[in-house]
Amino acid sequence: MPLPTDIHLRRAEKELEIIFDDGSRFVLPAEYLRVESPSAEVQGHSPEQKQTVPGRRHVGIIGIEPVGNYAIRLTFDDLHDTGIYSWDYLYALGREQADRWQRYLSALASRGLSRDP
Repeated sequence: MPLPTDIHLRRAEKELEIIFDDGSRFVLPAEYLRVESPSAEVQGHSPEQKQTVPGRRHVGIIGIEPVGNYAIRLTFDDLHDTGIYSWDYLYALGREQADRWQRYLSALASRGLSRDP
């Protein structure tokens, strides 16, 4: 699995840019990272338990903390900080961004929820 060579937090744009050693470059919005958090609070303990997190359109990232040599912990300005984003998971989020985002928007719509707070 590719490893990140650079990680840049773009606070004003509310984005995380990640460049991997295979040349892949992903710009991941904070909202996307928040609603796809790998935490048990969001993902549950099985695919059936995954939560659809509404109201995070304006969320930002206020901190990045390394976790060993395999991951980072992101702290969001809504104070969510329990997800550990492994390199593999961040790479998957980048490669699958369009599909995952569309599934999220569909889940919001089907539940009558909004991206707005």
